[in-house]
Amino acid sequence: MKSLGNIRRAFAPWSDPSAKPFIAFKNVTKRFGHFTAVNDLSLNIYHREFFALLGASGCGKSTLLRMLAGFEQPTSGEIILDGTDLSGTPPYKRPVNMMFQSYALFPHMTVEKNIAFGLKQDGMPKDEMVERVSQMLKLVKLEQFASRKPNQLSGGQRQRVALARSLAKRPKVLLLDEPLGALDKKLREETQFELMDLQQSLGLTFVVVTHDQEEAMTMADRIAVMSHGKVVQVATPAEIYEAPNCRFVADFIGDVNIFDGKVTTASNGAVEIAVDSGFTVRTASSGAPAVGSALGFAIRPEKLRVTRAAPANASINATKGELWDIGYLGDMTVFHVRLPNGNVVKASSLNAQRTVDDPFTYDQEVWVSFDEDSGVLLRD
Repeated sequence: MKSLGNIRRAFAPWSDPSAKPFIAFKNVTKRFGHFTAVNDLSLNIYHREFFALLGASGCGKSTLLRMLAGFEQPTSGEIILDGTDLSGTPPYKRPVNMMFQSYALFPHMTVEKNIAFGLKQDGMPKDEMVERVSQMLKLVKLEQFASRKPNQLSGGQRQRVALARSLAKRPKVLLLDEPLGALDKKLREETQFELMDLQQSLGLTFVVVTHDQEEAMTMADRIAVMSHGKVVQVATPAEIYEAPNCRFVADFIGDVNIFDGKVTTASNGAVEIAVDSGFTVRTASSGAPAVGSALGFAIRPEKLRVTRAAPANASINATKGELWDIGYLGDMTVFHVRLPNGNVVKASSLNAQRTVDDPFTYDQEVWVSFDEDSGVLLRD
């Protein structure tokens, strides 16, 4: 499979062997009694990176963020920030700031006083503080709301106040714990791009914790997928989606069809698998798995074609089925196709035209097919 990069910008310090990580977790473990929240975890994050910790509830992502902020201390291991070991450093002395999901704004203070709170606590001279608050208000486009209180603002505006307050002290790293969870879908999507633009313009390192896959895929330069206190895969959004390194990541990120089977042939960088669904998969393989060994094959719904007519080579990467469900989503149509053995696969098709002359109907016999380079082998 060809190498996949971050398509948004030419920024990949993790690919440079000489680049030093800005944040390094070294064999970090955190236990709460008999429960291990983070288990011997090592992870590098680079300067100016927008990094996402993604996983289900209880996977350890928030604990990792809180240890970086200083609210929790590792049971063992080291956390290094910009060459400094953070062991024993209290939260208020760390060059990081944390933005919480609840925003934690002071309801009795105006917007400008909320933003100025941390600066005042640090004893910043008044003229400098006024200038800094003015800069932050301009940055988040809330100049006209400076005198309002939080209950007079929308959810998106409160989110921006919390962001401005977090940035006012000019931290080296901004930590965001489910920062967009309180926003509705449309505003959440808009704010994702605002955060990306802001992070790039400020040149700061952002570390965000989220369970929202779309949020992580949209904003992050790289994503660490976590499970049971460990990092399962660290890669760019494109690599995570198109080249998952295991069954867990393939199944966790987006929609996927996974076919299990046994290798029948393996030669010249290609492998054929007789899958349980009753057809043969042929795909590229970087290794040479033994004939008879068990493998999985993962393929995304948008890589599947649904047609009435059989493909040119119906014996490879193709199978008959029956249209079981059809879902029209506006931009795309989703098909659930029931295969002869009873398994159901999911395919999707972009609605590039406004109308279709001869649309598919329920219970119709169709063919599902795909190209050899459309999926990825799973060895675990």
